[in-house]
Amino acid sequence: MRPKFKSKADLAVGEVDNPHFTADHAESTTNPKRIKVVKNLRESAVETLFARGKLDEAQKRAADRFRATWEACGGTVGAMDYARQHVDGGGARDPISERQLDAGKVLRACRDILGQRNYDLVIKVAGQGLSFSDITNVERVRNTTADNLRDALDDLAKMWGMVK
Repeated sequence: MRPKFKSKADLAVGEVDNPHFTADHAESTTNPKRIKVVKNLRESAVETLFARGKLDEAQKRAADRFRATWEACGGTVGAMDYARQHVDGGGARDPISERQLDAGKVLRACRDILGQRNYDLVIKVAGQGLSFSDITNVERVRNTTADNLRDALDDLAKMWGMVK
């Protein structure tokens, strides 16, 4: 099923690095270094904020990196329940992978830098994709939340060396 868009304003053309670019061959029309893509601006709250000019490039990159780390960790940081009873047909739970452990360590460092309140905010917006109106319906709180998100993303961008 094709996604439905309310208007053409929901779409934007952008340019990204070509994931299929091969440095072994000369750059050409069949081997371009960058390609044009169409983005759904409503794909996530971060995309929408970036498209509206509410986030700068470093903040967007920090949010994207946080989201990738969050997803690599499994979308949550929780302990395994070894006492859980297995039912017929259900296999044993896969052990935590090295990638999940590394992601968990990065998320812990993020929480240490941001503090619990801003860490929870970044989880809601960048990790879970909630919009400010999903978080609160009070205009003043939304504005404060947006300011706090920008500050938190600035801190993450500095931690990851995305800004000078």
